[in-house]
Amino acid sequence: MTRSFLIFLLIFINCISSQNKNPIVLVHGFMGWGEEEMGPYKYWGGWFDLVGELEKEGYTILVASVGPVSSSWDRAIELYYQIKGGRIDYGKYHSEKYGLVQKPLEKDYKGLYPQWSEKNPLHFIGHSMGGQTIRMLDYLLNNVIQDSLGTLEKSKLLGKQNKGWVKSITTLSTPHDGTTISDFINAGIPFLQNFIALAGVAGNSFYDFDLEQWGFKRFKEENWINYFKRMKQHSIWDSKNTVAWDSSIEGAKEINSLCVANPDVYYFSITNYKTKIDEDSGYHKPMKGMSNILKVQARLMGRKKAYYNDGTSTDSTWYLNDGVVNTVSMLGPTTGSSGPDPIAEFRQGDLVIPGQWYVMGNYEFDHSALIGHQMRKDEYYSLKKIYSDQLRILWRLPN
Repeated sequence: MTRSFLIFLLIFINCISSQNKNPIVLVHGFMGWGEEEMGPYKYWGGWFDLVGELEKEGYTILVASVGPVSSSWDRAIELYYQIKGGRIDYGKYHSEKYGLVQKPLEKDYKGLYPQWSEKNPLHFIGHSMGGQTIRMLDYLLNNVIQDSLGTLEKSKLLGKQNKGWVKSITTLSTPHDGTTISDFINAGIPFLQNFIALAGVAGNSFYDFDLEQWGFKRFKEENWINYFKRMKQHSIWDSKNTVAWDSSIEGAKEINSLCVANPDVYYFSITNYKTKIDEDSGYHKPMKGMSNILKVQARLMGRKKAYYNDGTSTDSTWYLNDGVVNTVSMLGPTTGSSGPDPIAEFRQGDLVIPGQWYVMGNYEFDHSALIGHQMRKDEYYSLKKIYSDQLRILWRLPN
């Protein structure tokens, strides 16, 4: 028996014996909601119980609910306190910069998993902006944040390093490099029609924008449309502390410059599309089966360029899209000041290493279908297999 074979055998035995069963946290995207906010219609699964079915397979699933239109920074902090527990602290410097309530009384949590620590790390899966939120959370966990004068923040999250708390990050349809319709997002157009329809199912008392840090609350008995209109008139939209800025190509570039790949974290991206090339024009058009709500945006994204501050723009590789996010942007972060994160296509049997993105596949789903919305039962079970396969990979990662 050769020495190299013995080494391989020892590594194999160690990997098998040290497989993890860490809980998996699901983080919704822009205009998303928690488990109890939209009645029977679920963010993860639509009319199907995706979370429940994955739990039946033996996985421990935690479902987070963060601000649906808040910035990646605010959402990341909310995610931390939802999991760990305690009263939210958005940070003194950040709150003063954007005029936020630093520690809203309404945002005090028991904690979904209070034992979260280096010894008890978590897997994270984020859809759309949920992916940016998770990457920002990992940045905040691994860095000590200070204000402009060099004074350290005084909070459980921002005032110290918490390394090793994130085992893996999986992103679904995440605009790592931004989206070419961030101006649409600023107008609140994506999913707005969906919510108007769902309000009739769930009732007016459910959905909440969770914007107490803005000093913004829903009035008693206020209907959803008026609530939405008031939210859109808030002065915070003139700042960079919103989902609209973070989803733009310049905003994403800033996030990518901060949130570089962590050498201790495993990274996976799942990409999707629902457009194809129009042979006559050379632009992209919606494919059959795309949600009617997303078709106008998909067609616009299939021909629209977005411009960086230096005058350069996106090119035709950005035309392929899912109705909200350009597929090329979903692969992984590439526009940060330090250059692109390492990105490779995942192949069965390959040794997965931390600090590198693995693209797990490109699937023919639009943006909302990738989380189970507006699907037939047969389509849903094909989608569920994608989730089941990914969770199986996560639990096979070594401790």
